[in-house]
Amino acid sequence: MTNKSDERGAAGLAGRTALVIGATGGIGAAVAESLAAAGAALTIHGRDEGRLAAKASELAAYGNAVGTIRADLSGGEAPPDLLRAAGSCDLLVVSYGPFVYKPLAETSQADWSLAALGCLALPGTIATEAAVGMAGRGFGRILLFGGTRTDAVRGFKANAAYAAAKTGLGVVAKSIAVEFGPRGVSCAVVCPGFVDTEYLDGAMRSRLESASPRGGLIPTAELAALVAYLLGGGMDLANGSVVVADRGLYAF
Repeated sequence: MTNKSDERGAAGLAGRTALVIGATGGIGAAVAESLAAAGAALTIHGRDEGRLAAKASELAAYGNAVGTIRADLSGGEAPPDLLRAAGSCDLLVVSYGPFVYKPLAETSQADWSLAALGCLALPGTIATEAAVGMAGRGFGRILLFGGTRTDAVRGFKANAAYAAAKTGLGVVAKSIAVEFGPRGVSCAVVCPGFVDTEYLDGAMRSRLESASPRGGLIPTAELAALVAYLLGGGMDLANGSVVVADRGLYAF
């Protein structure tokens, strides 16, 4: 007989409590829907009150109550209510990070601070809070989103500040695995390729489609299915991993 903690995929999500940061759009919205459909009880975060309420109403149709936390995280700090939610959840997903798209010569001190705080310090703080609470209860899974091709140290022509911060998330995941893994906590980073979201303008969409190894953008639902598998138990064996989900992208 397989107990609940040993189940894999969506079957291992039913009845779990999940917090999704950045759940009102893009990848985060698809992940929230995937978790709700699998029976997880959700708390979702977003910045815009109207979008947050609409997403909560949509997710509640799956049958579980949906809590909400509205917060502007652009300053790089998590409010107390969000940290409390992180400390009490079974599953944490951080789908957030301000994108700085500039060559180094045009990247200002403010740009560096925005990227470092929003893409590394903030998710690191939230993940640490979650890991401590999870370890105390003997169970938890944390999934962080890196950036495209930030699974290793590389050079970038147009987004070095963003990529540097996102690459650092691998250290966060591996450190959580080392410190909290023996107490039932797993953490992984997913580095997606070119994903089809509403945040792409026409020019960027065309550029990414032409550079994609399979000639099209990755649907958010496809990425959300991978996340559900990992949170449902798939990351336990590969605790601390940086998972590349870019369809084989070689260079960009």
